[in-house]
Amino acid sequence: MNRRTILFSFFASAFALIALQAGRAAALPAMAVYRNPGCGCCEGWVKHMSAAGFMVTVEDDPDLNARRQSLNIPAELGSCHIGVADGYAFEGHIPAGDVLKFLKERPAGVIGLVVPGMPMESPGMESGGSAEAYDVLLISASAPPAVYASH
Repeated sequence: MNRRTILFSFFASAFALIALQAGRAAALPAMAVYRNPGCGCCEGWVKHMSAAGFMVTVEDDPDLNARRQSLNIPAELGSCHIGVADGYAFEGHIPAGDVLKFLKERPAGVIGLVVPGMPMESPGMESGGSAEAYDVLLISASAPPAVYASH
């Protein structure tokens, strides 16, 4: 191969990679995240979701209980932040892979996904310590919460 062919291949590959990433981000819905004011772990989760390709906006919400109620999320399943994307609610430290899978499936009659509390080593709660086992729950208005994924 000559130098021109190598350079052309390099730039074509780089362009394809950039186009692929741009297409992936464009295919994902925007996500609005409402968090307890000043919560640091929420920032970690937002970075996790942004790294997965979501365009995330963040708003401090001093009354997450009222927002939770308006989205029909049971209070006992609460955490420190709520993401809203494509008409679905995502409460707590849910791994981006679970959100992506859920949005691909788009189950009917479902409110969204929740991870109650703040499990150690879940996205945004990384400390380098021991991981706490936790479940991602699927919630709907017509059925009790069901395990969607376990980590």
